[in-house]
Amino acid sequence: MNQDYIKPNNWSIIEEGFDASRVKSSESLFSIGNGAMGQRANFEEQYSGSTFLGSYIAGVYYPDKTRVGWWKNGYPEYFAKVLNAPNWIGINVQINGEQLDLFTCKTVENFRRELNMQEGWLSRSFTATLKNGITIQVNTKRFLSLDLDEIGAIKYEVKPINSDAQITFQPFLDSGITNEDSNWDDKFWDTLNVRHKNHQAFIEAKTMKTDFYTCTFMESEVFINGKSLIIEPKIKADANYASFCYKHDVKQNEVYSVHKLGGYVVDTNHDKAELVSAAKKVLKQAKEKGFDKLLEDQKQAWATIWSMSDITIYGDVKAQQGIRFNIFQLNQTYLGRDSRLNIGPKGFTGEKYGGSTYWDTEAYCIPFYMATKDQKVARTLLEYRYNHLEKAIENAEKLGFKNGAALYPMVTMNGEECHNEWEITFEEIHRNGAIAFAIYNYHRYTGDYSYIPEKGLEVLIGIARFWHQRANFSQDKKKYVILGVTGPNEYENNVNNNWYTNYLAQWSINYAIENIDIIEDEYASDFTRIMKKVKLTTLELAEWKAVADNMYFPYSEKHNIYLQQDGFLDKELITVTDLDKSQRPINQKWSWDRILRSPYIKQADILQGFYFFEDHFSDEELERHFDFYEPFTVHESSLSPCVHSIQAAKLDRMEQAYTFYLRTSRLDLDDYNHEVHEGLHITSMAGTWMSIVEGFGGMRVKNNQLCFTPKIPKQWEAYSFKVNFRNQILKVNVCQNETKFELEGDAELHLKVNNLPITISPNSLVTV
Repeated sequence: MNQDYIKPNNWSIIEEGFDASRVKSSESLFSIGNGAMGQRANFEEQYSGSTFLGSYIAGVYYPDKTRVGWWKNGYPEYFAKVLNAPNWIGINVQINGEQLDLFTCKTVENFRRELNMQEGWLSRSFTATLKNGITIQVNTKRFLSLDLDEIGAIKYEVKPINSDAQITFQPFLDSGITNEDSNWDDKFWDTLNVRHKNHQAFIEAKTMKTDFYTCTFMESEVFINGKSLIIEPKIKADANYASFCYKHDVKQNEVYSVHKLGGYVVDTNHDKAELVSAAKKVLKQAKEKGFDKLLEDQKQAWATIWSMSDITIYGDVKAQQGIRFNIFQLNQTYLGRDSRLNIGPKGFTGEKYGGSTYWDTEAYCIPFYMATKDQKVARTLLEYRYNHLEKAIENAEKLGFKNGAALYPMVTMNGEECHNEWEITFEEIHRNGAIAFAIYNYHRYTGDYSYIPEKGLEVLIGIARFWHQRANFSQDKKKYVILGVTGPNEYENNVNNNWYTNYLAQWSINYAIENIDIIEDEYASDFTRIMKKVKLTTLELAEWKAVADNMYFPYSEKHNIYLQQDGFLDKELITVTDLDKSQRPINQKWSWDRILRSPYIKQADILQGFYFFEDHFSDEELERHFDFYEPFTVHESSLSPCVHSIQAAKLDRMEQAYTFYLRTSRLDLDDYNHEVHEGLHITSMAGTWMSIVEGFGGMRVKNNQLCFTPKIPKQWEAYSFKVNFRNQILKVNVCQNETKFELEGDAELHLKVNNLPITISPNSLVTV
């Protein structure tokens, strides 16, 4: 059973009614972030029920020592953990001396939580009766500022309903926190200093091992019926904690409130000796604005983001809510302002996967950021990998590769591999190909070739060298083979000749050679500089070419399809429809051994290759492969439904495409995989965007030109989206019987729509 307590709404995520069993799920779903920090939607006041406390600072991590039963050569020393950071949101609330705790209240009524995606804030309201008989009404609002991205703001209001009451607000900072996800229960933080003065408090702390210096800070002000109160707080502090107690006698139906500003400053952006003064400076800026003006600025900043990235769907509220939730979370996670950062699979919503960089960025996220921001943001994501090239070469050397071969990590924070499951670390090498493909995809979409001679070619050469060395010649097959790998479908480990991996290897080598030739002809000084650095010889190039020209691809003559890997047809081929529903999801019900022997596919594998390289295959080939593999696919990876939705739309199977779209867009909202309490699937959300723009909209770039084959599910009246194509903004509006194109820009744009050439002039409307 999927969960369905989230109310359908075009612009908000809404929960009504308090249910302790779904607190952890809601903490994930209502998470907030601003690219520099983020937090789960934990209650500000004390909560003694089951909860997963999480506040995170972008780029701050801890190298948690790898825990394995049997050490093998090449294992990463550590798994980089995104760190639960010191907590600044806490506000203990006491009513006549009794702690407000929704888990222990006599009654909780009219509970409502809302994440307003249009304006970028989180609110909560409820009426609670405490054990002492006092009934209060509570309203809270909280956001993380996009403009001042080191600061967040909270407004917390309490109104006694059935009598006068003495109410205490106790805003606090706490650095005595632990990670939900840790290997050895190490202490991750070392608190250096706790200071407090004039309603402000500061905790300076540093991470163990990685030595990130941070200052967590807060400032509070209390109000009665909206008027500021001067209360000298009682101060409590110890080695990891600081709080202020604001006690006030409140009459029945009066509103007592606290405004709390808080956040983090980090030594990656400030001198570590100046962190407290940097915190004071940002507090001063925020205090001068005040809560209401900060909120106004927040609404404006989100309006600007939505003006470019929104997708509107008419006639289907659940589909609309789904896509906006995905776009909202992507923008909360990464805004492209800092080239040192990347997009973690859980963003700021949980700790699973180490919160680091995966191949998801190149395969799924770059198209979203290219089309909804300007091309600088996508280029920044490519530069992130260039900046880590030396580490990728080191990673390959640890596994025995040489001569500048580069193996990019499966999981990383700083370029080093930090994933400690051998079948992924050593074998899921297809990630290298996705990084090469992203360079191609960026050039194809933006038309900006300059990245390749400046930086990209060195990456492509390192990757080609890896593939050349990783393949070996099979005397039996008289072809080059790649043995002992795991493809995107992680339900097949340690297989030989995974088609997707072999295809990417061949393509990556050919693409590197093609660009070497272009740069030699057209960028002579770059060519000389690069060749001097990488020492590439004509003999080595000839060896690469031999591998690419003679790559082996497993194929079944009987089924007329490429095989996922050599042994796929040896499996007992029982389709998913014949699998007992009580056995799903198999990753939570079956042993790993049983999964590996089964034919079940976690995510698109061959179809992922057909998605990347669709121009290499006919529609008939796609249809054959889709019809063979989709029935074995359990979609237990968040990255699976989006690719299937795009392929189904291409094949004109709109009902199937729509079903896959709903699954990818509401994967977390409806908790399809029963794991949302651990955090959201941020990177797959970019795939949701692709399933509309590339799936239903049919957007492609072919021969340097934007092309569309628009389709629309019968459940929708219309949908629209915008793309920034080479600094011209195109709005596409698809209805059941026509598609409208509008152009913002200063030059004509030549498109193809359903293979027919169309020219659009700036600020004019063309209907097809």
